[in-house]
Amino acid sequence: MVDIHDTEEEAAFRSEVRSFLDENYFNQAEKPAPQDENGPPRDPASLRWADALSSRGWLAPHWPKEYGGAGMSVTEQFIFNEEMAEARAPGAGSYHGLQLIGPVIIIHGTDEQKAEHLPKITSGEITWCQGYSEPGSGSDLASLQTRAVRDGDDYILNGQKIWTSGAHNANWIFVLARTDWST
Repeated sequence: MVDIHDTEEEAAFRSEVRSFLDENYFNQAEKPAPQDENGPPRDPASLRWADALSSRGWLAPHWPKEYGGAGMSVTEQFIFNEEMAEARAPGAGSYHGLQLIGPVIIIHGTDEQKAEHLPKITSGEITWCQGYSEPGSGSDLASLQTRAVRDGDDYILNGQKIWTSGAHNANWIFVLARTDWST
């Protein structure tokens, strides 16, 4: 039989999340706007909400603390997500930055890339979008036509991307491109 009751530490964390929600969500006159495919909302209530989450590392609860996250355990993440869902509190920050590109930079990025990008993602300062889809092939990556040709320390991109949701609000884009046409 599985015991689904919180331990003392889990109950304390759940109480902390609920207190945070009371102070920063329920007791606010204006509620933050829900997120959509256009990127994080920029109205004053949504910016306050993102700042409140960011100040605790809760924009990226799954990230290590040294990179601006909360370093939560899996159980803490579950409790956090459960309480946020119960409150119907919206997410905040750049989905593409927090869930896609940030974790890649944490694992594979240089120290310089980590220093440049991760704090700006977890503070909500920058927004990312993705460049996958192309004319005539949508998101069929096997037919990817955009090229990335090495030029010294840089890559020169040639191609087109479409359906880049939120691109008009993004500061950065991560792009899928072919570097090797022999495969």
